[in-house]
Amino acid sequence: MPPGILTLADGLAADKVTLSPANTGFLLICSALVMVMTPGLAFFYGGMVRVKSVLNMLMMSFISLGIVTVLWVLYGFGLAFGSDRGGVIGWDGDFAGLSGIGLTELWGSTTVPVYVFAVFQLMFAVITPALISGALADRVKFTAWTLFTALWVTVVYFPVAHWVWGEGGWLFKLGVIDFAGGTAVHINAGAAALGVLLVVGKRIGFKKDPMRPHSLPLVMLGAGLLWFGWFGFNAGSWLGNDDGVGAVAFVNTQVATAAAMLGWLAYEKLRHGAFTTLGAASGAVAGLVAITPACGAVSPLGALAVGAIAGVLCAMAVGLKYRFGYDDSLDVIGVHLVGGIAGSLLVGLFATGGVQSKAKGLFYGGGLEQLGKQAVGVLGVLLYSLVVSYLLAKAVDRVMGFRIAEDEEITGVDQAAHAETAYDFTGAGGGVLARKAVPAPAHTQSTDRGTGPDTAKKVDA
Repeated sequence: MPPGILTLADGLAADKVTLSPANTGFLLICSALVMVMTPGLAFFYGGMVRVKSVLNMLMMSFISLGIVTVLWVLYGFGLAFGSDRGGVIGWDGDFAGLSGIGLTELWGSTTVPVYVFAVFQLMFAVITPALISGALADRVKFTAWTLFTALWVTVVYFPVAHWVWGEGGWLFKLGVIDFAGGTAVHINAGAAALGVLLVVGKRIGFKKDPMRPHSLPLVMLGAGLLWFGWFGFNAGSWLGNDDGVGAVAFVNTQVATAAAMLGWLAYEKLRHGAFTTLGAASGAVAGLVAITPACGAVSPLGALAVGAIAGVLCAMAVGLKYRFGYDDSLDVIGVHLVGGIAGSLLVGLFATGGVQSKAKGLFYGGGLEQLGKQAVGVLGVLLYSLVVSYLLAKAVDRVMGFRIAEDEEITGVDQAAHAETAYDFTGAGGGVLARKAVPAPAHTQSTDRGTGPDTAKKVDA
């Protein structure tokens, strides 16, 4: 077995580490909460696309539950958390197929079984490639996406997870603080989204046609499920409740999310003249992203600062796609990449040294040391994911073509890929008049949050 894995008997004889039913049950519940985040993400993304692409957007998230689960059992857990191989990858034969793990074996010095830790980390692996899909809405082949997902988690996510969280991983040994996935999940997914976009290109009509969310209630439902599940994402990452660190992470998650939502809305009101539901949902997600690496290192006051800063930065960043011309459909780069970078670097400023570790940030007397470590972690993951994701997308494109045909994109990817539509209106209404199109009032607000010169908006203050 890898170093640090204890059997129950070993624990009793040596360090008095015993299986904790309370911590084990808590982590199983957290695993279920993190699993719910992937359907929540599907709803969040699904509501933001046009009606002709809803099912495809849902499926691009749901398929990750199938693909990544199978790969995780076969070899993913071993690559991410097996015995270290040179600081870049792990492996242990007993983890292949999860076949060599006994019921009483504990994870390291924790009080939870290896099986429970493995399933908890599985849910992180599932949602990470699903995050990428939001950048590619409306225009990629579903078969190409599934192949890319399998390749990406194998070549990018599993190694990066080992770097950050595996015993012996080079970022772990360096002392980079990433409590629950600012680098391994959000920067990783955001950089990958940019890499794939460089291969796939823009949607037809980008910056010309209105591409408004078809269902803001669905967006709000998805955001609410993400917020709910994120408590398991963050608080569960400490793997126990014996010292109060998990409780601080839980509180910080709520505080930062609230602050980010308010920060985004304030920026939106000043910049665009309205408080939008799309802004509220997106601001909340930006706060969740930013506090993820920092929730075990900062105080609740620090969480307020992290959330507020991230909310404003991400609100500003979503408009960059119009300035630089990359078509990030649902702002994966603006929210996850920028939010993950902000949260990871802010650890170097706001870490108190009194929660998960003794490492202190600049504002607590720690100087620039931790900030420097965080910057190395950010750049390392960003560059690796960006380059390798681009190469993987290029390979998939060469083999089978990544993008759907132009006529299928115009008609809608739902029909082309799934032979279905999200809504059936054939039996709705009471007659011909009920089915006639009614022009929208001239003052109706556009829900497209583009800020470029080609996306004029008219809103009521």
